[in-house]
Amino acid sequence: MKLVNLIAAAALAVSPALAQDFEEGSEAKTWNLYAEQPARFEAQVVDILCELTGDCPDNCGDGNRQLGLVRSVDDVLVFPNKNSQAAFTGAVQELLPYCAQTIEVDGLLLEDEYVGARNIYLVQRIRAGDSEDWVKANSWTKRWAENHPEATGKGPWFRRDPRVLAEIAAEGYFGLGLEQDEEIKDFLFE
Repeated sequence: MKLVNLIAAAALAVSPALAQDFEEGSEAKTWNLYAEQPARFEAQVVDILCELTGDCPDNCGDGNRQLGLVRSVDDVLVFPNKNSQAAFTGAVQELLPYCAQTIEVDGLLLEDEYVGARNIYLVQRIRAGDSEDWVKANSWTKRWAENHPEATGKGPWFRRDPRVLAEIAAEGYFGLGLEQDEEIKDFLFE
């Protein structure tokens, strides 16, 4: 038993992340997702591909690349794959203005060995520099509408998105080609 306690103490001393309580001070709202935990931490916004390969375009790829957060306390690369809105979108757009900057984020961290989730992050709030004010990470839909003024109408954005509509026109709703698409629709809706 002494050996187990000694190993645990050594692990805590070696790894600040293990001792770090990312829940402390978090005001993140739950999504009721499996393995979610509130997490607030300081991190540098990085281009993930740049971090992994050394291919580093200006301004983190101008929004065309997946962004990551390198946590200050332990240099772990965290994968933000959603903002605070309902759709699993928006993390890149929310973080791009902070490319290469160290910021503080508050959101939900998903980690579970069984399902293979490790350092998946849902960013809800961002605070940069010496600011006392948090910025809500919820601008994706508004920016999407500004960038697609021709896609007005009712219903969710993805039913009007020109990229989504072009993909459906080319590959069908199931992504298997237009012929397969018709066969599946005939089968499902006989």
